[in-house]
Amino acid sequence: MNLSKRFVFDTKRKMGLKNFMTFVVVSWFCSIPTTCVLAAKQKQNQNQNQKLRFDENGEFKILQVADMHFANGKNTLCLDVLPSQNASCTDLNTTAFIHRMILAEKPNLIVFTGDNIFGADSSDSAKSMDAAFAPAIASNIPWVAVLGNHDQEGSLSREGVMKYIVGMKNTLAKLNPPEVHIIDGFGNYNLEVGGVQGTAFVNKSVLNLYFLDSGDYSKVPAISGYDWIKPSQQLWFERTSAKLRKAYIKGPVPQKESAPGLAYFHIPLPEYASFDSSNFTGVKLEPDGNGISSASVNSGFFTTLVEAGDVKAVFVGHDHLNDFCGNLLDIQLCYAGGFGYHAYGKAGWSRRARVVVASLEKTDKGSWGDVKSIKSWKRLDDQHLTGIDGEVLWSKGFHGTSGN
Repeated sequence: MNLSKRFVFDTKRKMGLKNFMTFVVVSWFCSIPTTCVLAAKQKQNQNQNQKLRFDENGEFKILQVADMHFANGKNTLCLDVLPSQNASCTDLNTTAFIHRMILAEKPNLIVFTGDNIFGADSSDSAKSMDAAFAPAIASNIPWVAVLGNHDQEGSLSREGVMKYIVGMKNTLAKLNPPEVHIIDGFGNYNLEVGGVQGTAFVNKSVLNLYFLDSGDYSKVPAISGYDWIKPSQQLWFERTSAKLRKAYIKGPVPQKESAPGLAYFHIPLPEYASFDSSNFTGVKLEPDGNGISSASVNSGFFTTLVEAGDVKAVFVGHDHLNDFCGNLLDIQLCYAGGFGYHAYGKAGWSRRARVVVASLEKTDKGSWGDVKSIKSWKRLDDQHLTGIDGEVLWSKGFHGTSGN
């Protein structure tokens, strides 16, 4: 959402004073670089041993959770819900929704795309993250997260928030790529998804996942508004994409082109404004401007994605009342839709989550090969977790086709 809208909603969110002593203790601990870095690296090294892989049915399913805005649990009331919900609705409704989604979809990976907590209303950022990510951790399903523009507004800095996430149980998130010494932001990393165990593709990454920090607010005085993906991040992406392409094309099982990729970050690219109701699936309900709250400058990352050629879809959050996917130059630009209850929304308009599933092709010998299609749908937090807007985002034979 744009800055003026942010101030309106921030005013609604100021529900109490922060716990000053908690702020001092947490800030002091994370001001000791060696302690924070060693703890995060130790936990990250343990998690590195986990390998993402397509299941025996030839599928890999991702649950995207956007904009939880978690604060203080049962003490944090909901925003923009029906009058009948005002007295009883809290952060715990967000927790219940995640539990329901995990049980219904049984994903192979859970991706949190920023504004995971609403730092300004949290009395303790670490405790808020513990509660916000608890359902994912309890499920024992691998999960990752990137940062939004509100995560760092509490008792931990932006770097401190990402370091804390990296140190949590079952997460595959990384602070930044270990091979890169200088890169903007915190939480730029990629994950490889291997083929089915026992097949010729077992040692190949047949699906590549990219996660980037899209920042919070512009640090350039002459430029107002939101932040953007910087040249250093784009260079890392280009090199990583090229490296993965080279590995995929050579043996075993040589391929002719890159494995498909998916990119996840928080703030939408300016190109998300390219669509209207005639050329996307879903809705665009944000009231301000052109309905897209991107940076006011175009950093060229969409062009970088097009030139790399492997990313087939981009998934963001940030604009809670947008949930559409639109195809631009054979890249699907998708929103998840607002998930959290302590986040602005629209009374009577259900919170929602996006599901993406990549499916492998059957080989002539009846084994599993490479990715054949990538499909998506959303589920609403209603009585039946209603599924809507099923569509094919990409397939080997054609692009951008929708269907149920």
